[in-house]
Amino acid sequence: MAKQRTQFLCGQCGAVHPKWMGKCPDCGAWDALEKFIEAKAAPGALGGPERSSESAHAVAEPLGQVQAASVPRVPSGVAEFDRVLGAGFVPGSAVLLGGDPGIGKSTLLLQALAELADRGTPVLYASSEESAHQVRLRAERLNPGPAESRQKNLWVLAETNLARLLEQARKVQPAVLVVDSIQLVHRADVDAVPGSASQLRRCALDLVSHAKSTGCVVVIVGHVTKDGLLAGPRLLEHLVDVVLSFEGDRHHAHRVVRAIKNRFGSTFEVGLFEMTGSGLQQVDESQLAADPNLAPRPGSVAVPALAGSRCLLAEVQALTTTGILGGAKRKASGLDGNRLAMLLAVLEQHGGLRLADQDVYASAAGGVKLLEPGTDLAVALAVAAARTGRTAPAAFAAIGEVGLTGQIRPCSHLEQRMAAAARRGVKCLALPAGQVPSRTTGLKMDLWPVSHISQAMEFLNPGRAGRDPESGRKVRSSTT
Repeated sequence: MAKQRTQFLCGQCGAVHPKWMGKCPDCGAWDALEKFIEAKAAPGALGGPERSSESAHAVAEPLGQVQAASVPRVPSGVAEFDRVLGAGFVPGSAVLLGGDPGIGKSTLLLQALAELADRGTPVLYASSEESAHQVRLRAERLNPGPAESRQKNLWVLAETNLARLLEQARKVQPAVLVVDSIQLVHRADVDAVPGSASQLRRCALDLVSHAKSTGCVVVIVGHVTKDGLLAGPRLLEHLVDVVLSFEGDRHHAHRVVRAIKNRFGSTFEVGLFEMTGSGLQQVDESQLAADPNLAPRPGSVAVPALAGSRCLLAEVQALTTTGILGGAKRKASGLDGNRLAMLLAVLEQHGGLRLADQDVYASAAGGVKLLEPGTDLAVALAVAAARTGRTAPAAFAAIGEVGLTGQIRPCSHLEQRMAAAARRGVKCLALPAGQVPSRTTGLKMDLWPVSHISQAMEFLNPGRAGRDPESGRKVRSSTT
């Protein structure tokens, strides 16, 4: 019988230690070590010595002599999903998809597998939570209509035992293997319940090893705990090649797929979806953009925000109400709460607003997350407008980073933001004074340079809209 060792795993960084300690020596987290029993694999078992015997003869070689193999990607057929992956799956890679229960992870993967099967690619969907009959009912609801290629190439397996699951995978030889979900998959030789740290670690290692040895793409589905950890401890994030987060409120239609880790692509891309009765539908960024033709409202300012390679014209909303001095609330939804507190301090110190006794609520409309510094000016103007009861000019947007001294600092990708704002109907754009382009082409939009937060607040005065707050002269237009 295989010898077992008791070890302790850090739930924050995934480090393994031989004994329990109150503080993890690697990441410094307190009370984060969890006990798990690591079973030593017997000869011939999964991940045993036979598997590593071939790699024992590997020798080091200079970088210039390494043969760079060109491996074509496997597009999933879902454009927004491929955008986050980086043009599709990479053969032999392991992908971890995490999200809250009921958010739509299984729906997205079933739709992607159906697209692959329609193109003649063999795929295997291994479900540990549903029976094969339930999976078929879900697949028919998401992809109605007869499809001979899909019926032949989409394989379904209802199994929780990892050894039998991998045995079927070797027989079918799919290009993509989906394991939904890792919490209920177990190894019989590990003395622990499914979902524990021991089972998660061993099962994930075997699935990753299967992906590397066969060239099959393995997609592991993991739920998110109340602490926001993917599939329990963060050890799975260190083992796989790609970590995707499926975000959104299950009570709202919009969903966002975000890359947390990607060895084969960018981690700045996001995929936009909408949950409908027939599954997930891809969303164009224009559906999440603020309508510049709406009547101006106090506490609402538009901002061209970057989301990967695309630019969204998002809407920042703010509300201020009378609170208790010394106990005022600051709540942020879709924004960085710490950065909101900093902007409130700047507004009070350099903008002349009294906010110490005001409850401030700020949010990014549409379910998007605006965490970049380029949205500071829009957030500050939205709070100032809500506090003073003023409104921004019609078809107005603002971009720029706000410093602690009240100065408006430059932001990245200004030309892309300007082009996106012009396409969405923005007529007036406030931007950092030191970043005004010398020439523009085809943008029918007035540029309002601003250098300080107090100067930017003058734009909220309807009587001064369209003029320089300091000189009173009309600013230069970029219309060409």
